Amino acid sequence: MSTAGAGWFHPGSAAPVPHAEAIAELAGAPAVLLGETHDRADIHRWQLHVAAGLLAHRPIVMGFEMFPARLDPVLAEWVGGGLSEEAFLAKAEWGEVWGFPPDLYMPLFRFCREAGVPMLGLNCRRGLVREVGAGGWEAVAEADREGLTPARPSPMPYRRYIFDLAGGGPPGRKATGPEDPAFDRFLRAQEVWDRAFATRIVAALRVPEPPLVVGIIGQGHLLWGGGVPWQMSDLGVDGVAVACRAPDEAPAAKGMADFLYTLPEIDS
Repeated sequence: MSTAGAGWFHPGSAAPVPHAEAIAELAGAPAVLLGETHDRADIHRWQLHVAAGLLAHRPIVMGFEMFPARLDPVLAEWVGGGLSEEAFLAKAEWGEVWGFPPDLYMPLFRFCREAGVPMLGLNCRRGLVREVGAGGWEAVAEADREGLTPARPSPMPYRRYIFDLAGGGPPGRKATGPEDPAFDRFLRAQEVWDRAFATRIVAALRVPEPPLVVGIIGQGHLLWGGGVPWQMSDLGVDGVAVACRAPDEAPAAKGMADFLYTLPEIDS
């Protein structure tokens, strides 16, 4: 069996970065956000390897887009050994709040349990995303905002990325480009998720001896200087590191992320 094309690099540079060097650099950040494509088992395996490497450097807490913050007591019960896998998935409402096959994520969840790594839910209720998207933050009563504050407006490179990621947006929409105010409603919804994830991570860092927070988050919330790191900066936390799988479809330009990783092609 041989592998080819695997390794770390900085976007905009062809120079490979040794694995140990990349992990050590990431471990110096206040938070490391590991982007994913939700249905890719190989990416989840990579996330697990990175989390294990970071844990060898310092204590970590892992935050998951897959769970709303209200389920934190269930996550604590799982990590503490109080639930079977079947009971955990049922009590965590997996089929309702996420729905991707649980086998994709169970290795990460088992790692947290076996290593005693606390798990945090980063998400908010879906209704909040819809409400803010439709009418802005002013349309939502403060008591219904789940402790979140209005999102910082996204920078243009991120607006452009989300516009392209959405294929220009839903069919029939009027927005002609990322600068178009008609795109604001779609982007506002995205920014609610970004702000929610950022708020939960920042809260986990505001303790006397903060751990390294490792975020397991869809890469659409992380790239091009916007998304979660942008909102975390607005909340007072800078220096967040973003690492994702290298894209297949386009060159990895500088500014896309802090680190990219090329997953191996395995020939047996």
